[in-house]
Amino acid sequence: MSDYLLEVDNLQTYFPINKGLFRKGGVAKAVDGVTFRVKRAETLGIVGESGCGKTTTGRSVLRLVRSTSGSIKFENQEITTYRSRELRNLRSKMQIVFQDPYSSLNPRLTVYSALDEALSVHFPALSKPQRREQVMELLEIVGLNTTHVKCYPHEFSGGQRQRIGIARALAVHPALIVADEAVSALDVSIQAQIINLLQKLQSDLGLTYLFISHDLGVVKHISTRIAVMYLGRIVEIADTQQLFGDPLHPYTQALISAVPATHPLLKKKRIVLSGDVPSPVHPPSGCTFHTRCPQCMDICKVVRPSETEVQPGHTISCHLYT
Repeated sequence: MSDYLLEVDNLQTYFPINKGLFRKGGVAKAVDGVTFRVKRAETLGIVGESGCGKTTTGRSVLRLVRSTSGSIKFENQEITTYRSRELRNLRSKMQIVFQDPYSSLNPRLTVYSALDEALSVHFPALSKPQRREQVMELLEIVGLNTTHVKCYPHEFSGGQRQRIGIARALAVHPALIVADEAVSALDVSIQAQIINLLQKLQSDLGLTYLFISHDLGVVKHISTRIAVMYLGRIVEIADTQQLFGDPLHPYTQALISAVPATHPLLKKKRIVLSGDVPSPVHPPSGCTFHTRCPQCMDICKVVRPSETEVQPGHTISCHLYT
């Protein structure tokens, strides 16, 4: 059996753009050749600017969005060819925690109904008392008071609603959870509580996370490894300490330089990138970052860099290291 729970190879997810009833306007390359591996019980963080394809990557892995090409293997099984019935069975093993803890919950369902619904769909053999017992256990696991089972989503705070979302994901006993900006809508103190909860659940239940965020400070705290994305491609991937201690790609260096210093007297050299992120509809030739890269060379403009392992477990796509 493979050490990897999830294996993604050359994943591409394109969205067609229509200019009219009979005119096609090309495609938006949201994900353009992404490759990574996730071991069991580890956390892979995916970071990058807004619009770089982080969320689309996560939803493509879960088959919530149909990928254009590439391979996605979950537990050594190719899932890109799965039909509706096979996907239904897969849903209990792969879950998602959404960014907005309010809109992701049905306002007409109480906490009990929302969790009971998930159990009744995926475990029809459970009796009603058994489901109720599991609902109460789930609420305790995520740190919610069981007396609130009859309350509706609007009666909870943002942090409490996110705990309900996590409980709903845990209800079906998943192996992989995609956390898509799961703490970005919360206050800083609440973010810390949710991150600590996710880490405790991972330790207790052996969960594997694909943690998507634009906040490098949060990703550094929770992730085992980090993949840096730019315009639909992974430009660097490494262990967390290795990436923050020795970032190699110019884009990664710029992102880390933007993280606020932990001490008010500590001065950091800020790397300011020029220009805007190019359109995924018409991405630049060669290295897509060359239009903003302070170390751009002639080859960067015409040749797409290949992935190079510069150190064990540290892979980069940049002509500076090939």
